[in-house]
Amino acid sequence: MTETADDLSAPLGQDKPRRKRRLRLPFTSMQLLAVLLGLFLVTFAGFAIFNKDPLGGEPMSRIAINQLRPTEKATDDKSAIGQGQETKHETKETPKQAAPGEQKTITMIDGSTGARRDVVIGGGDAADKGEAASAPPPVMTGINPKLLEKSRYGMIPVVADGLRPFNVYAADADRAKAAKMPVVAIVIGGLGVGAAKTLDAIMKLPPAVTLAFTPYGSDPGKLAERARAQRHEIFLQIPMEPYDFPDNDPGPQTLLTSLSPDQNMDRLYWHLSRMQGYAGLTNFMGARFIATEPAIQPIIREAAKRGLGFFDDGSSPRSIAPQAAANQAVPFGKGDIAIDAVPTATEIDRALNKLESAARERGIAVGTASALPVSIERISAWTKTLGDRGILLVPLTTAMLKSKSS
Repeated sequence: MTETADDLSAPLGQDKPRRKRRLRLPFTSMQLLAVLLGLFLVTFAGFAIFNKDPLGGEPMSRIAINQLRPTEKATDDKSAIGQGQETKHETKETPKQAAPGEQKTITMIDGSTGARRDVVIGGGDAADKGEAASAPPPVMTGINPKLLEKSRYGMIPVVADGLRPFNVYAADADRAKAAKMPVVAIVIGGLGVGAAKTLDAIMKLPPAVTLAFTPYGSDPGKLAERARAQRHEIFLQIPMEPYDFPDNDPGPQTLLTSLSPDQNMDRLYWHLSRMQGYAGLTNFMGARFIATEPAIQPIIREAAKRGLGFFDDGSSPRSIAPQAAANQAVPFGKGDIAIDAVPTATEIDRALNKLESAARERGIAVGTASALPVSIERISAWTKTLGDRGILLVPLTTAMLKSKSS
């Protein structure tokens, strides 16, 4: 046996220490990582193949529709337009609870593309039966069926048998008396969104006050029906483009100067179908739209075709609605004074005094206001003694007819 230098120098009688053997794995750490990654890929592929989801990976929308029990009270929402909560691949919409029979309009936002789509949900029995959630609103009671025709969105007004909605749905008034003395008309706008303030206007203001409803809210038709039952005449407010759009957005289906006449007409039909029984149309915002002739002319023309009047709330000094209405022989009126531009009791009283003075000077004056509690309270008090001062409070349609004849 060959001896090494280490063996010769080792102490006699002692064995050379043995080297410990290292435990070696049958594969390296990189091989282990590759095996684990392979197992993960096999598992994922199996899930993708055998999971029956044809829309896997696509943007989705989930809508939760909750109906109240009969013992619960539906909450009054300021707006029926839902606010989308965006995620990377999914948009969730959770509208407020809707009582049976109510409808809500929500704006759905695709989380991946940002695309928006307006959807009407609810609808009582139709929803319970699995029918389309966007079913058209029902026809209101007390409406002449001859003065309705079907559109893709629901029933909209039409002239029939020589009858016009403007005349049929105008509130009763002593027009002979109105022709001989100064008259004042007052239009309360922004109704239909918020049941509490709408009911305040309906019940606390005299029937001669005209009420203008927006097409939004959970059930604008039901509130409009209530207004007509209290002998108020109603007008429908059409959302139109303001100068600062889209920073100031009237709401879904707003008429825009950038759209074609056909596109705006389609949107108009959606608004017209939201309720029935209105005598005319009026702008909701719309300072830019109502001042743009190619945009407003088709709308005025359609109002004439359907036997409706048109009221310009007077908020746009550049409005061409008076000329457009004159060309189409449409019953027309324009607001003279915004009664609650400054919503304090003192300023509202001052505006009402100006309205009264304008009626004495011109024979006709029209004021506009919103349904603020202070506005309703001051207008109600002012109208109680108006007749004693030689001025007649009349519905808007009566003032429009007097203006046309004078």
